[in-house]
Amino acid sequence: MPLLLPSSLYGLARPFLFGFDPEHAHEITLDGLARTQNTPLACAYSAPRVDDPVTLAGLTFPNRVGLAAGLDKNARCIDAFAAMGFGFVEVGTVTPKAQPGNPKPRMFRLPQRDALINRLGFNNEGLDAFLANVQNARFRKNSGGKTPMLLGLNIGKNAATPIERAVDDYLACLDGVYSHADYVTINISSPNTANLRSLQSDEALDALLGAVAERREALATRHGKRSPLFVKIAPDLDEAQVAVIAATLQRHRMDGVIATNTTLARDAVAGLPHAAEAGGLSGAPVREASNRVIAQLRAVLGKDFPIIGVGGVLSAADAKAKIAAGADVVQIYTGLIYRGPALVREAAQALLRDRSKA
Repeated sequence: MPLLLPSSLYGLARPFLFGFDPEHAHEITLDGLARTQNTPLACAYSAPRVDDPVTLAGLTFPNRVGLAAGLDKNARCIDAFAAMGFGFVEVGTVTPKAQPGNPKPRMFRLPQRDALINRLGFNNEGLDAFLANVQNARFRKNSGGKTPMLLGLNIGKNAATPIERAVDDYLACLDGVYSHADYVTINISSPNTANLRSLQSDEALDALLGAVAERREALATRHGKRSPLFVKIAPDLDEAQVAVIAATLQRHRMDGVIATNTTLARDAVAGLPHAAEAGGLSGAPVREASNRVIAQLRAVLGKDFPIIGVGGVLSAADAKAKIAAGADVVQIYTGLIYRGPALVREAAQALLRDRSKA
């Protein structure tokens, strides 16, 4: 990912920065953000936050544009992303133990389609380091009397943990992140950890969410707060599978759903360089599949169940289409790489304008 700069500079810098290997550029960017956040140099990527509050799952989201998990896996740059004007930021996916992820190279740009393929595989420094970074973040203290940005913490399983023991990893992570999170996301949809998506199947999902829901009740009593639980699902689901997942979410009183993760489909990028690489495809090619799943979820979940829409938001129009499909708020990731931080304010302002007309 290239260094994040104001839009006027970003367009000039991007061709040069895209000359770096994608993962190396990503690491350089996060290092730069980590060093400059909470310093005067943060003005290079800061923008006033658009205030467009919406209440979901008992939380007040300051606006309807968030950062998707996966960009800041170790929660190093929370304050930097807060400075860009996001209403909410989701960090992770974190696993109980540190792990290197899959072998490199494992991230590929497809600029002809505003897309990325990654097979990172939950590379992260582990739960203890993650929590230390979360606790060091100052965004709540820096809110200047406004409603603070919300922080979502995204949890998963270690690659070495057998799938039949996956629940143990999710519970260990839930225990660790619970008191620090505005909401917690259960990630069962990354295509880059072997068998992880099998947790979306009926029996496996029922067992996982049942265990997570039971642990949440104990944690709510212990900490005196009830942190909402969201579940992140894949776009590669048919209508029947979406209906089963929706029913399971409701049965276990999950607080919301995030739709969707990356796709395994390659129809939209067939024939392009890197299109055959294994991993999850993100960016513009996942937009329609994501919107389809969002619409199906809304149809079966009813009007009040919170849906976070993610996948292919590269413009204000894309953000509006997510809301039209049935999402309450949206997240971006690949759009930030191709468009830069100006996309955050552009999308938030467009959603505010639409809401004002309603």
